[in-house]
Amino acid sequence: MKTQTDCPKFRSTNPARRGEILWILLGLFLGFLSTGTADEYEEARRYWAFQPPRKAQPPAVKDSDWPANWIDVFVLAKLEERGLSPSAAASREDLVRRATFDLLGLPPTPDEVDAFVNDDAPDAYERLVERLLESPHYGEKWGQMWLDVVRYAESEGFEYDRELPGAWRFRDYVIRSFNEDKPFDLFIREQLAGDEIQPVEYEQLIAAGFHRFGPVRRNAGNQAVAVSRNEVLIERTDIIGSAFLGLTMGCARCHDHKFDPITQEDYYSLQAYLGASREHNEAIAPQDKRDQWHKATEALSGQIAALRRQLEQLKESDGDKAAQGPLRDKIGALQRLLPPPLPTVTTIENNFGTRTDIHVLERGVWERKGNRVQMRPPRVLTADERLVRTQDHPAPRTALAKWITYSGNPLTARVLVNRLWLKHFGNGIVNTPNDFGKNGELPTHPQLLDHLAVRLVESGWRLKPLHRLMMLSKTYRQSSQTRLSDLAREIDPMNRLLWRFNRRRLRAEEIRDALLVAAGRLNRQMYGKSVTVPVEAEMVKLLYKPSQWTVTEDIRQHDRRSVYLIAKRNLRIPFLEVFDQPTLQNSCPKRESSTHAPQALELLNGRMSNELAEVLADRLREEVGDDSQQQIERAWRLIAGRKPSGQESELALEFLREQSLREFTLALFNLNAFLYVL
Repeated sequence: MKTQTDCPKFRSTNPARRGEILWILLGLFLGFLSTGTADEYEEARRYWAFQPPRKAQPPAVKDSDWPANWIDVFVLAKLEERGLSPSAAASREDLVRRATFDLLGLPPTPDEVDAFVNDDAPDAYERLVERLLESPHYGEKWGQMWLDVVRYAESEGFEYDRELPGAWRFRDYVIRSFNEDKPFDLFIREQLAGDEIQPVEYEQLIAAGFHRFGPVRRNAGNQAVAVSRNEVLIERTDIIGSAFLGLTMGCARCHDHKFDPITQEDYYSLQAYLGASREHNEAIAPQDKRDQWHKATEALSGQIAALRRQLEQLKESDGDKAAQGPLRDKIGALQRLLPPPLPTVTTIENNFGTRTDIHVLERGVWERKGNRVQMRPPRVLTADERLVRTQDHPAPRTALAKWITYSGNPLTARVLVNRLWLKHFGNGIVNTPNDFGKNGELPTHPQLLDHLAVRLVESGWRLKPLHRLMMLSKTYRQSSQTRLSDLAREIDPMNRLLWRFNRRRLRAEEIRDALLVAAGRLNRQMYGKSVTVPVEAEMVKLLYKPSQWTVTEDIRQHDRRSVYLIAKRNLRIPFLEVFDQPTLQNSCPKRESSTHAPQALELLNGRMSNELAEVLADRLREEVGDDSQQQIERAWRLIAGRKPSGQESELALEFLREQSLREFTLALFNLNAFLYVL
């Protein structure tokens, strides 16, 4: 029998050469299979996520009395298919606490709980939701969701962790946009191309700072080396795929995507929209003020540079060390005369003269350039070849933004409503929010997801109507109690079909903010420059320069909401880190919720929790006096949003007979009733 190597075309005197030929042929064969012909893309577009969302007729259900809106109809239909039924409604105390944390990230006050519990009007809950949506604190809570997705940080990471000047303005822009219920298609376009749309408007420039929040590796010698430029373009391309399209575009950087019909050419064609973009810091000041600043700065900088040259010459010639002192003093004196930096916007701008030509890179290596590519969306997401654009397009990112927010784009609206659903219900309809591809999870309720996506576009891309729809559903208003007596835990142990509400632990920022609220110390001032709070000196020493962590002088600012604390990549605030605050290195579509010993240690032994426990104890004495029973009831209402049960009261009284009120309030900070939303 002939073997393959007996065939003449496979003969070679060099065994290594035979292996090389086999690998070449295999590569050609695989390349042929992955080539995106029109027919193959037509087949690929049949995958559910690449089909345009369509409204389906709500399914028929047996229990037609239960649904409050069509969300409930879709959820109930899935439950009935599996022989399951919804849970009872949540208590009013649980519901007002749940809704307030979900929309504001803050606990309700005892008065707000009482007002809702005692309101017998049939529209009491609707009015509660409306009041919460109109609160300015709504933008602080939901703006944090978007900051997680775009991996917002105020420094660049890596060794130098250089500050991004004025980056906090982007955080404020996001909060304001959510509070205004800005149409999300406009919100996306401003971030992708604000500098192209209105290059003289500061808000648009601030929005375009979206492109600047990836980690940046700075080289000590040459800041403009090609490999650094490549890393920046990779960061900007990947986040567009993750944040807006819910696709792992970065997997196609080095080779065709292993799971999704996205080729290397698709990846670099998307990157081509960014080829002209360059980082830019725009001063916020009238032109005459800028001119004055530059004039003063250049004059002093020239003198400082001359003195530094003299100092270096003295060092090189081993000159008199005593003579070096006066030079250093003069340099320091001149530096103190330098005018303070002008307020700055961290943004980008197009520079077509230095535009980077984008090529397909072999294995993603900058030096191994293949074919040059034009700007074009991934082929699987559009069959319209008219969207291929030449490199001389005057507003490339505007063209990209229009395609991403085009109503026929199958992913953008789906990805967005899935993010809202995840934050309200604990899991996404697609539980891999940044991956709608074939390696992600399939949707549990695909027709419901499509209904929500179409509804988003029909409502002008506004989020608040969707918040109302989700929160007014009976699905949202279910109890979170696990029913031990039925088969629901066995059939659907992860509660993906939503036969009850998913209880959740508060997120890191919510825990810190709720502690401040309970103690009566929360500073509710909104917007402005980020606050730097004290941390252990040993941590500051690990930074490239200790001056990178300058504590805010006004201690009242230290009690601001956590969203206003500085977001520095190389030093996270330990309290927030231990409760699973994201690392800020990558897009975070879904907060993890871990449970481990350092969390209890932080709440029992941490500086902030102990200080606030003392403040809360003082508050209780001031509000209810020295009566232990009243102190217990007031503390429980401030901490858990409800009165203590009989057993809880008895245990608390017994505790206070032996321990101080401060120890009691510290213990309450560690209760599940404080840390979890039911």
